[in-house]
Amino acid sequence: MALSQPTSPPSSAPAARLPCPLKMPPSPSLLRRVRSLALRGTAPRLLPHGVLFTNGRRDVSRRRVALTFDDGPNTMSARYLDVLARLGVRATFFLVGENAARAPGMVREYVRRGHDVGAHGWSHASFSGMSRERLAAELSRTSAALPPARGRPMVRPPFGRLSIVSLYRLAAAGYTTVHWSVDSDDCRTTDPRVVEAKLAPERLASGDVVLLHEEQPWTLEAVPGIVRALRAAGWELVTVRELME
Repeated sequence: MALSQPTSPPSSAPAARLPCPLKMPPSPSLLRRVRSLALRGTAPRLLPHGVLFTNGRRDVSRRRVALTFDDGPNTMSARYLDVLARLGVRATFFLVGENAARAPGMVREYVRRGHDVGAHGWSHASFSGMSRERLAAELSRTSAALPPARGRPMVRPPFGRLSIVSLYRLAAAGYTTVHWSVDSDDCRTTDPRVVEAKLAPERLASGDVVLLHEEQPWTLEAVPGIVRALRAAGWELVTVRELME
């Protein structure tokens, strides 16, 4: 006989979704994590920006920052675009190929509204350790679902995981790998106030590339406060490609 399940008290609001809904891959070994962190820390100082880009010039006379959003398009993308339009902000979106292929109209809308788009893998699987053939297929299928790049195409490895081999293969395929210099931590909280505090103007440096995510109500709720605070402090919000110039 099946056991009866305890009933929960009624709630006036649905429970918050877990941060970053895309499925995480198995955790890499400690050695791989150390190698990835070391590569992300040292490679930007050694490689041209056309190969690996994490931040723009640290020009204190012109404070500029780029907001980037991963994992779209999805059910909340239109709301993100509407909020950014009301704020007059252009951002950079790194799109998952299989999502983009299912929503070509939304992909066009990103571009129509003046935003930059880049690739974020076809299946959102980690590039690190991926075979040459599979990585080539991920890039090719995603490229076919995105509009033509304005300049060298950009790609952000899912989960930010890098290896020397995958970085070399991305560069050989003609891509600029775009990482970030500031993580909003919106995958580690559901509180928009925490996200806003993380991106307060005094915590940023000119040229920063900020990591945010789509399909998260708390992130969307935080965006207006982030933008207003930055502008009040004299910051200019630009796309990643503008930071590269």
